[in-house]
Amino acid sequence: MPVSERRFRILHAVRAPVGGIFRHILDLANGQVDRGHEVGIIADSLTGGDRADQALAEIAPRLKLGVHRIAIHREPRPSDFAAFAKFSRLVSKLSPEVLHGHGAKAGAFLRMLPRQPGTIRVYTPHGGSLHYPLSTVKGALYARLERALMNRTDLFLFESIFARDTYQRTIGAPKGLVRCVFNGVTAAEFDPIAKATDATDIVYVGEFRAIKGADILVDALARLHAEGKPLTLTLAGDGEEMEQLKAQVEKLGLAQAVRFIGHVKARYGFSHGRLLVVPSRGDSMPYVVIEAGAAGIPMIAAKVGGIPEIFGPYGDALFAPNSVGAMADAIEAALEDQDTVRKRAQALRERIFQHFSQNAMVEGVLAGYREAFTKT
Repeated sequence: MPVSERRFRILHAVRAPVGGIFRHILDLANGQVDRGHEVGIIADSLTGGDRADQALAEIAPRLKLGVHRIAIHREPRPSDFAAFAKFSRLVSKLSPEVLHGHGAKAGAFLRMLPRQPGTIRVYTPHGGSLHYPLSTVKGALYARLERALMNRTDLFLFESIFARDTYQRTIGAPKGLVRCVFNGVTAAEFDPIAKATDATDIVYVGEFRAIKGADILVDALARLHAEGKPLTLTLAGDGEEMEQLKAQVEKLGLAQAVRFIGHVKARYGFSHGRLLVVPSRGDSMPYVVIEAGAAGIPMIAAKVGGIPEIFGPYGDALFAPNSVGAMADAIEAALEDQDTVRKRAQALRERIFQHFSQNAMVEGVLAGYREAFTKT
């Protein structure tokens, strides 16, 4: 059978089944199953909680290679040897033709396996180890590991030009194929979203992790309050910095201006503010920006990572990253000129429709697989 018509046995591996990386895998797996491929997922059993359990239970009946959970810690530790042994036995049992690792840890496990005839090894970093500066101990260590595994990879699938260029600048130029395939959203995500009756001035939707920058947004809100602009904020999400954020809000005297609504579906979160702020310190191709853009949500974001690739010609919505002052100024300007912000949101919606569809993402990934098989 020609490679162009071939149906593959595909195994996706990820450490943490959370956030955009998890959504990406679920969307890919569903799209690949729809096209007749046999698919499976390996994911860490220590993270994700009930949401990951539910999502994996929902997709499991569709996956002929099944759903499998292994305890895989985020940081390197001695237990990795046992986890890798389980991972290796499972891959041997499932006999996939396409081994697709997502994120640094799962990508490393997958590429450390002995090469088998008739298989390809695919790696999508999703930012991961690329976010650590080379000047740090972790950054130097992870870069060395990435270099060691680089040429054990048949296909690199980067979800942004930023991620590709960062990898090639900090790690090197791989011998394997290198392709960029943007993340994408479904047709239903272009439906408009009604604003909640109790919407605050600003809303944040995402994980509470340092790299996502919610703490900078709280500081920017405090600065605006100090300048006589008592804006309100909804924080929709959860994560490892939840308690620190709550303490920060209390310390800054913002308890009456900030509300936490927990982890919610992105579109529900978007409805709870007049302006979405994406304050990331680092990102590759964040789904929250694509989802909000598809829904026509008024939005401003940090000019970091792959975010400018999403905004394209509408980069006037971007502000300098990791700067409380720049973020505060951007929030104030956006709320004072909401007509311009709404028009830009509609124009961005059209751009998302043209360049960031789920169908294009699935087809692009499969095209990468097929090309890699012609090279092996």
